[in-house]
Amino acid sequence: MKTLLTIIISLLMPLSVMAAEPDNGESGLQLPRMVSLRSNTINGRSGPDTKYPIEWVYKQKGAPVEIVNEYGLWRKIKDWEGSESWVHKSMLSGRRFVKVMTPGENNIYNNDDYQAKVIAKVEDGVIGEIKKCRKGNAFCLVQFGTVEGWVPKNILFGVYEDENID
Repeated sequence: MKTLLTIIISLLMPLSVMAAEPDNGESGLQLPRMVSLRSNTINGRSGPDTKYPIEWVYKQKGAPVEIVNEYGLWRKIKDWEGSESWVHKSMLSGRRFVKVMTPGENNIYNNDDYQAKVIAKVEDGVIGEIKKCRKGNAFCLVQFGTVEGWVPKNILFGVYEDENID
């Protein structure tokens, strides 16, 4: 019995070591990670192949999604509503965008400070490209069309609290 217990412990030890390392997918890139939709029409499937049924059709180019798993050329994504589906990796882009999630009008500031001048308003659902986002800063510099300004991180989907984007 003691020998069996020793064997089981030795088999489980590599799993505990692996759990301490960052989780990387088949691509070697970290999971989870944020990316964006490359096209205006993307099929989200129930599994990682075209033989699986389409569950969602995404129609917002640039919308941020989170890759949570990988299988071959397929990526399991989680969208801004929490829905998960599989898309082909060619339908995703590494360009970083955010989606405003707080309902109603939200302020865009001329500096990364709530006391700064409000230069514009942006409504929920609008997508903008991240220009700069720093760990430890409550704001990201985002471009919405021709308007560029600072937006609070906590109203955005598409950026992690602890990441730096330049």
